[in-house]
Amino acid sequence: MFIFLIKKIFYGILVLFGVTTVIFFLFNILPGDPARMMLDQREDAKQLKVIKAKYAFDRPVFEQYLLYLNDISPISIHSKKDGAFSSLNKNKYSYIALFSNLNYSIVLKKPYLRDSFIRKDTPVLSIINDTFKNTFILAISSLSIATIIGLLFGILSALYKNTFVDRFILFLSVLGMSIPSFFAAIIIAWIFGFLLTSYTGLSMTGNLFEVDDYGDGVYLKLQNLILPSITLGIRPLSIIVQFCRNSLIEVLSMDYIRTAYAKGLHRKSVIFKHAIRNAFNPLITVISGWLASLFAGSVFVEYVFGWNGIGKEIVDSLNNMDLPVIMGIVLFIALIFVTINILVDIIYTWIDPRIKIK
Repeated sequence: MFIFLIKKIFYGILVLFGVTTVIFFLFNILPGDPARMMLDQREDAKQLKVIKAKYAFDRPVFEQYLLYLNDISPISIHSKKDGAFSSLNKNKYSYIALFSNLNYSIVLKKPYLRDSFIRKDTPVLSIINDTFKNTFILAISSLSIATIIGLLFGILSALYKNTFVDRFILFLSVLGMSIPSFFAAIIIAWIFGFLLTSYTGLSMTGNLFEVDDYGDGVYLKLQNLILPSITLGIRPLSIIVQFCRNSLIEVLSMDYIRTAYAKGLHRKSVIFKHAIRNAFNPLITVISGWLASLFAGSVFVEYVFGWNGIGKEIVDSLNNMDLPVIMGIVLFIALIFVTINILVDIIYTWIDPRIKIK
């Protein structure tokens, strides 16, 4: 198990390194001057020079890349002289010195994703922390709805294969997969949050926590979670239905199932004690993959419903060209994907003892 985890963590670090490299050079070839973006309409030659020196915009791109890697790495190099590792941001975070000499210090710290260009002196990590909580709640709610209903419909579809029930469920699942998320969000918000609002009590937009109109503080509003959760869960629900159906049909046709029936076991016992558990293996990959995808793919749903999550933050940051926030969120989502993939591999061995860790 230990060797397995080391390998997975090593591969995960390589993936994160690749993502970091791609997004850094991608955003650094975009037109526009970051220093001018930060100053907006207040710029002059002297201020531009100060900002470029402060954030290393006046240095070669590769040197900026090294500085960025140094900032986001948990183990960083602090140089006491100017250079590629002069660590312009070392005063922005606390750290523990691991090794030091006359020229360099190697330190241990929390990854520093830098500060927002638009919100002055606001760390990107703080922005992610404030918005990810809402996205996490939305993603878990959506996946819970999709998993429970998807498994139920998938089992019914497999047990009543080639009947009206099976065809109707497959029709709904195909329809759910074919509808774009942003279109589904607009339609659901319009119907249930506007046309039928007097019956549903739901609104088109809203966040999990809202400020009281009379200034009595912030209060929890769970009904605002209903429409975005259902909308975001439509596509994974459709995928889970089809995977559950196909996997269960395949398992039910295997020899050991026929043997169980031949021994006189009841159909309910065969299905729930033998078939369904073995049919769950491919579903773990689907469900876990969708969990990570929901964190990254909630952009349109959050924006339509005004949900203050990480997806809406991406749209706002793109509109404002707030590059550190965009880059930080992309790296954070990549970390989520890597972590979930490692956890899934471990869960596989628990679900199916036949799978060995190598």
